[in-house]
Amino acid sequence: MKRFWRDVAVVPGGGFRIALDRQPIRTPGRAPLAVPTRILAEAIAAEWRGVEGEIDPRAMPLTGLANAAIDRVAPDPASFAAGLARYAESDLLCYRADTPAPLVARQAAAWDPLLDWARARYDVHFQVTSGVMHIAQPPATVARLSEAIAARHPFELAPLSIVTTITGSLVMALAAAECTFDPDTLWHAAQVDEDWQREQWGDDALATQAREARRAEYDAAIAFLVASQARDASNEA
Repeated sequence: MKRFWRDVAVVPGGGFRIALDRQPIRTPGRAPLAVPTRILAEAIAAEWRGVEGEIDPRAMPLTGLANAAIDRVAPDPASFAAGLARYAESDLLCYRADTPAPLVARQAAAWDPLLDWARARYDVHFQVTSGVMHIAQPPATVARLSEAIAARHPFELAPLSIVTTITGSLVMALAAAECTFDPDTLWHAAQVDEDWQREQWGDDALATQAREARRAEYDAAIAFLVASQARDASNEA
């Protein structure tokens, strides 16, 4: 579809809606595209203002996440959160290398602070193992982290789904949700193993392209998450 509108505006009402030539945008499910904060609405509106010629959904990740939050997450947020909660049973941070020593040290330096934060924040215990064989986490830990992700609203769950799947860690997603760690710190923590492999064996164009695509998706999810949590006087619809 080619651009057909001249004006893009943010309109208060039921949250904040984005209108094209005064006509509110709807999601693919035909629901009004309304978001909880003006900051997020303005960021989405900027994507629509930036369209030249044909619409490219890949260049509008915030719009896509808003559609997902409204059409996929909001109808049953508990079930959606339960899917993310399963990552508590096999969190990346709990699976360590036993050799070589530099990789072991690098994982510990990047991952131990995150587990320490989660232990203190949620009063939980983690089983950490060497290798990739599954190790069961304490039921109380799984339950507590499940409760923590279930408490998030749909406009947080949609981007947290991206963060969780890209990093392989529910702990990292919760840390992102609470702005406890810098997003770059979380990204690099999730890339420890891949960075090690690249250093040992080199990289290729396809791997670099895939990594850059994941980083762009991750950055968009973080931007959406932060904007969905933003609270200021302008949020009074």
